[in-house]
Amino acid sequence: MAFNMQNDNDEFQEQHEINVTPFIDVILVLLIIFMVAAPLATVSVPVNLPTSTASKEAPKAEPVYLTLQQDLTLTLGEKQQVSREQLTDQLLASDIGIERQIYLRADKSVPYGELMQVMNVLAQAGYVKIALMGLEAAAEK
Repeated sequence: MAFNMQNDNDEFQEQHEINVTPFIDVILVLLIIFMVAAPLATVSVPVNLPTSTASKEAPKAEPVYLTLQQDLTLTLGEKQQVSREQLTDQLLASDIGIERQIYLRADKSVPYGELMQVMNVLAQAGYVKIALMGLEAAAEK
């Protein structure tokens, strides 16, 4: 309850206004709490899913690896050497459609321009699902 202190009367008169300062403080604290808690609440949503009688999907095809070695030779799969000129023909001959993802591995000493040329050859042939491979390293401290 607020009082008006400007009157010289000995009695205090009530003021009919609400002091909103504590209300604003509480609202700001709640706002901060919800801003911090909202992203955490969306990480895992518990749900009880119904069962399905649909047939299981066939397993996905084996991954297709294309390796660009230090001497700039290309290897399709694990053993099949292929030149850049014959790369698209060899992919089609190996029954690798353009909808399949190709995992491109390159030696770390290979210049970036050479890697981009291989990616351009793949893109011109219609292979747009290209994943670049690397080794996972431990975090440095």
